[in-house]
This record gives sequence, C-alpha cells and structure tokens, in this order.
Amino acid sequence: MHKPIKYVEKAATVAAKAVWQIFDTLNQISPNPGFTPKWSDKPLLKSYEKMKPKLGWPRTTDSLCPKCIPEVRQEIIDGKRDVSVLVNERPGEIKAQIIERDGKILMTKECPIHGKFEDVMAMDAAFFKHLEEVFPGRDIRAHNDADLHHHGSSTITHGRGSVLTIDLTNRCNMMCDPCFMDANQVGFVHELSWEDIKTMLDNALKIKPRRQMSVQFSGGEPTLSPFFLDAVRYCKKVGYNSVQVATNGIEFAKSKEFAQQAAEAGLRYAYLQFDGIGNAANSHRAVGNLFDVKLRAIENLHTAGVDIVPVITIINGINNEQVGRIIQFALDNPKKISFLSFQPVSFTGRDEAVTDERRAAQRYTLSHLAHDVKNQTGLGEPTRDWYPISFMSTFSDWADLVHGPNADWGALSCGCHPNCGTGMAIMVDKETKEAVPVTKFLNGDRLSRDIARVNDAARGRFLSVAGMALALMRNYDPFKSPTHFKLTDLLQKFDKTFGATGRKYGKVDGERTLTDIEQRRKDRWNFLFIAGMWFQDLFNYDFRRTEQCIIPYATQEGEISFCAYNTGVGWRNIVEKMHMTATLTKWYEEHGRHEIFAGGKAVNMNSKDHRLVLREELVAQETQKDLDNLGIAKTAREEKIRARDGKLKIAQDAENARMMALYKKHVMQEPETGLVQIGGIAAAPVKTEETSAAHGD
Repeated sequence: MHKPIKYVEKAATVAAKAVWQIFDTLNQISPNPGFTPKWSDKPLLKSYEKMKPKLGWPRTTDSLCPKCIPEVRQEIIDGKRDVSVLVNERPGEIKAQIIERDGKILMTKECPIHGKFEDVMAMDAAFFKHLEEVFPGRDIRAHNDADLHHHGSSTITHGRGSVLTIDLTNRCNMMCDPCFMDANQVGFVHELSWEDIKTMLDNALKIKPRRQMSVQFSGGEPTLSPFFLDAVRYCKKVGYNSVQVATNGIEFAKSKEFAQQAAEAGLRYAYLQFDGIGNAANSHRAVGNLFDVKLRAIENLHTAGVDIVPVITIINGINNEQVGRIIQFALDNPKKISFLSFQPVSFTGRDEAVTDERRAAQRYTLSHLAHDVKNQTGLGEPTRDWYPISFMSTFSDWADLVHGPNADWGALSCGCHPNCGTGMAIMVDKETKEAVPVTKFLNGDRLSRDIARVNDAARGRFLSVAGMALALMRNYDPFKSPTHFKLTDLLQKFDKTFGATGRKYGKVDGERTLTDIEQRRKDRWNFLFIAGMWFQDLFNYDFRRTEQCIIPYATQEGEISFCAYNTGVGWRNIVEKMHMTATLTKWYEEHGRHEIFAGGKAVNMNSKDHRLVLREELVAQETQKDLDNLGIAKTAREEKIRARDGKLKIAQDAENARMMALYKKHVMQEPETGLVQIGGIAAAPVKTEETSAAHGD
C-alpha cells in the first residue's frame, strides 16, 4: 500500500506531461542563439552541434603496440632518443579494430614487429552499446591552451576537464601491487617545489573553457609532501571550489589534528584507497592493520568536515567479490559515504609486462562492474540504470545556461568518452536505509532528451528552471521511488546540486565553513553515486578517449591526459626523470628515509575507535581464492618469482641430466647418445647469483 501523497504526486506527474507538451511546443519557437560566457571564447553548444567520435562496431581506431612503446620510452629515458619524437612522430602507434565476438566486445590489433594482440572491452555487448548510444557528445573544444596541450597524438583537444591532478611527490609510505606509478621503485625522487605547484595551478586557470575544476593532489602519497597543506590553501585562494586528495589514509588515521588542519585549509574530498571490507580483503597491500587504518581515517576526516570517496581498484579473481560488500558498507553508513569510485585494473606501472594468462584472468571491465553490482546486491539493471559519466554533461549545459553569460566559471562537466566511465545513482534514505536506483523511478533517457530541448531553446533563467521542473515531474514515477521520498525532495536535490534558484543549502565554494557542511549534511536523502572509471593500458588503448580526457595531469611539461601520462606512452616516467629532484641515495642523505609500511608492518595509531556500522559476517570473510584455484599468479612480483624459479628448475634439470650422462659414460661404461636437451633447451651450466646479476636476470 502506497502512502496517500504518492497518489497526489501521480496526478501531478500526469498534469506535468500535459503542460510539458504545451511548454515544449512554445519553447521551440524562434529559439535564442547560444551565448558566449565569460569563461569561454566560444559559444555554448546546442545539443545538435556537439561532435562525437566514431562509435559502434566494427570500427577502427588509433592505438599503441604494447611492446614497442616500452622500448621507445626506455630509449628516451636513457637519452638515446629525444622526447620530441613523441610530439613530432608517431612511434609505436598502430591501428586497432573494435569488434563483437561471442557476445563480447574486443579490441584486436597487430604490430608488424610484435604480432597480434587482443583484449576484452566488455563482456556484455548490449551494455557497451547502451553507453555509446546515450553519449551526448563532446564539450566545447579546448582553446587558449597551446602552451599546455602540446603532446602529439596524446594531446587533449576537447572539453573543460573536471579533475586536475597534481602529483606532489612520487614518494609513498606503502609498497603496493598493483601500483600504476611504480612508487618507491624508480630509483629517484620527483617532488614538486612550492613554485612548481603554484605555477601549475595558475596555468590551469588560463585554459578555456575556464573550468570549475576539482583539483586533486596525488602521488605517491601526497600527504608526505611538505607543501600539502599550503597547496590546498592556495587552491582555495585562487578560486577552485573543490580540492581533493588521493590518499591511502595513513596520515589522516594517525592524526585527528592533521585531518582538521586539512579541512581548515580547504580540503573537501578524500579519495581514499579502499580495497574491501576487513583486513583479509586488504592483506595484499602487506600492511598489518590496513582496514583499521581506513576506518579511523574515515572517522577523523568526516568529523573534520571532509567528504570521503572510497576508491577501489577492482581485479577479477582478486577482489571483485568485494563489490557488493563495499556497496553494502556504503548503504549501512549513508551519512558518511555518498560516493564510491570503482576503478577496474589497468595493467601499467609494475604490471605493464603482465603475462597474457594473468591479463586474461584478471581483466575487469565496466560491464563486469554493472553485472557484479546487480548479482551481488540486487541493485540496478545494467542497461537501465547505468549511464556513461558524460551523460551528466547535458545537465551541466543546463546549469551553464541558467547561471548566465557573466558567471566566472563553467559548471563541472564530465564530458569524457563513453568507454571511459560509467555510473549508477542510488537514492538512499539516511533514516531507514532504504535504497532505490534513481533511474528506476526517473526515466533517465527521456529526461536527458527533454533537458537537451530546454538547452537548445536557450531561454533565460526562469523558463529554463521551469522547463527542468516540468521535465523532472513528467519523468517521475512516485510509485517506484523510496517509501518516504517526495517529488519536492527530487526538485530540491537538483536545485541543491546545480544551484539554479539561489536557495541556500550551505556553501560549497572556498568560503564554506563547518556550519555550511553540517547544513548540507542534514538532507535526509543520500544521493549515492556508484561510479566506474576505467583507465586504459597498452592492451586496450584508444586515442579517441585520450583526446577528450577530463582528468588531466598538471606537470612540468604541460597538462597531459591521465591515460597518456600513466599508461599509454607513459609520459610520467619521462617527465619525472627529466625533472627528478634527486637520486634516492642523495635524497636519503639529505632528508633521511621516510617510514614505509610493508611486509605486514602495522600503522601505530592513537586510537582505533570509529562510529561506522560494520557487518561482522563481511569483516570476517577470507580472501578471494579464484586465482589460487586456477594456479595463476596474482601480482607482477609473483610472476617474476615464478619465472625465476622456472629458470632455476630448467637449469637444475639440465645439470642433473649432465651428471647422469657422465655417470652412464664413466661408471656404467655406456656409449654417448649425443647432446642432452631438457624441454627443448640445450643443457647449459647452472647460473650462479653472480652470472645472473651480470645478465640482468
């Protein structure tokens, strides 16, 4: 039995459908031209003016050879080739085909030197098709950016970006597998000076369209930088309204005061590395009490006023069973967790030389995520409730229209390629903890089309807000929404997100206080966003994704696409070597060694107390055994050990065979039978540690 208000709301939605028809018909008469806002030198785009890369399949795109690129990169690092070859030439670039086979979407490609490569893009072709079909198109082409975007085929060409990442240091207080940047292993320190940091933040303001960006400080572990708090303060000073840190949480768990200092400096979000529920699920990081660290970090940060985004690297067979457990953790703690970021593994950094066997076993795609969420939690239908991250750009366009031509910044717009990221929104009642996918009670496809028509008409604030309200009402089904959810809650949620009416919900800019934070947190409804962001690697690289990257890295060599920096060509290795601060030896001599938690070492915390809700049956779960049962290595380190052990076994077998041959010849007086071979390899002397080191084994 539904509450009486639901029937009243149903009548209102029926009325809204009728009013919408009249409104839309009149609104399309003599639409206004798109204006050029203060934050751009080019006009806002109409929906039909937005460009799209070639989508669907079969299609051909530009990619990279997984074998050529590491060779080219190493030659540049070693000084044998100049970095300009990446700008002026196309080393390692090959064509790739995106095809369907057996219900899966694959990328296939062939290098004339290294042969054929193949990898899975999606295990569900219908899901892949859905994401591409609802992609609204590219954002305004980037301009006034020539001095920052100059990286050959890797150059970013479209959009205003959404998160600008700055690596403060490559030092880290952990030693993880996987690690896309190979922290603590490259033999030198790359750490930004205060002048470097200010220059990068100032430069980012020059690009147009001027971006309402979130600045993310990363690393290594960014909290190890002596300029971390100063950098957060500077962002606030120059106008960035959202500052976040990508962190393992150790420093925040150790010190409540440090979390408070970060919040007072202007830190809004902590992107917290989070592998699963319980210490067993985090054991592969080799920190003795890592789950306790995460819980204490959440407690300290939330108390200080910082919002927490657990960031989960998902590896098939390693921790994909944790998907449902982590979502349940968020549903059990709706007042503290409002965003989850799942990041399917990217085989780069320490994993770039992954074997084909392990890559096939561990590959995890956005389609895997959507299906795991449904199968493990019962929430969501992959082709109904999941949308590309860029789907939200239609609503950002509406916010730009409403805020008018004199706004200082453009709205946050996640205009990335539809293969880059996806997400599902869940409306959670903080009091009863009831959870329902938003697009179960709100027709997402039709709503986006309706808003695009409002945008294309380009009316003023009043008519644009009225059009949004009507579109929301006509696409809302009160009988499928949470029990206590009302139509007014829906309207307020959108207003709170986009700031359309000017109503005060608590500030979100650099002037916000703890009072503003508490005011926003009073909302009964938690809009839990479950996101999947899939970073590329050399096996599935697509330059169509790189050129419209929304999460660029600010570096001493300009702003570079996330994937071009960390995976792809691997600009990170080159830039950090070009601008390295000191060798490890020299750094340690001058600064000493920072503490590293590895080998089971526990973090010393003043307290382990927290107020998070935990389900003991989830905390007590053992580690996932899929790959153990298949006999497949879990990490790059394990692969190297197996390869080394395999070489030693072959050598030992050869030595045993040689000794047996000598025994038969000299003791048994048997005639020689020729060259002894083991497994097709001619017998050779056993390598000692000295000869192995000399040959680089």
